[in-house]
Amino acid sequence: MKKISTDKAPAAIGPYSQAIVAGDFLYASGQIPINPATGNVEAEGITAQAEQSMKNVGAVLEAAGVTYDDVVKTTCFLAEIADFASFNEVYAKYFTKNPARSCVAVKDLPKGVLCEVEVIAFIGK
Repeated sequence: MKKISTDKAPAAIGPYSQAIVAGDFLYASGQIPINPATGNVEAEGITAQAEQSMKNVGAVLEAAGVTYDDVVKTTCFLAEIADFASFNEVYAKYFTKNPARSCVAVKDLPKGVLCEVEVIAFIGK
């Protein structure tokens, strides 16, 4: 297994890695809308927070040498299911290959954010 780490995405806020490569797959931890430059949640509203989360996912993918197009599965967590349509608008701009996905509403997310996105990507070429 190989650990993936980049300063272009938020540092882990607990005892975990940003991502791990195991075999032909990258397993990325969930990305919340933290600005990696400041370490703070600055985006307000689901659209802005989804954009920042997607950028953070992209930074982790880039650090592993892959792109959004290599993602085979996403798991998306929303603080409010009412944000589903707005979240989808942002999501669709990044995941144009339509990977498999689960999207659920949860009671709470770290730092009180509105969304979190984790991915599994195929890295074997």
